[in-house]
Amino acid sequence: MADHHHNHHEPTGARLANAAQATLEAQGEQWTPMRAAIFDALAAEEKPASAYDIADTVSKARGRRVAPNSVYRILDLFVANNIAMRVESANAYIANAHPGCHHDCIFLVCRNCRQATHVDDDKVTGEVRAVAEHEGFRAERPVIEILGTCARCAA
Repeated sequence: MADHHHNHHEPTGARLANAAQATLEAQGEQWTPMRAAIFDALAAEEKPASAYDIADTVSKARGRRVAPNSVYRILDLFVANNIAMRVESANAYIANAHPGCHHDCIFLVCRNCRQATHVDDDKVTGEVRAVAEHEGFRAERPVIEILGTCARCAA
């Protein structure tokens, strides 16, 4: 299975924000101060964060309330432009550590600590897409989530 995975240089901090900004702007979108603040808050999270979590963080940092609906719209824009990923089972988001690279999502989600690990395995997701195609279904964004216990919680 290791041969189906590939490694990325994963930027962090300002380099990750710059990569996200470049990805968004390449799609003709603007990188506004609010979008930057939401991305920074999302990227600082260690676990998947809800729009409410991000709204609280950004509200505290800005000293004024940011509506969760505004955050949802921006997070949806981020997902559509591959700079964030949505963990469907948790209705939460994580920053894409390699925004310029497109892969279907495989998440390993720990029921105990709520950590979600993103895994790229194009063979697995390619087979999922092939099954969908065989059934006459056009897959737009396959997301595979495996719920269980992470190694740290199992120890």
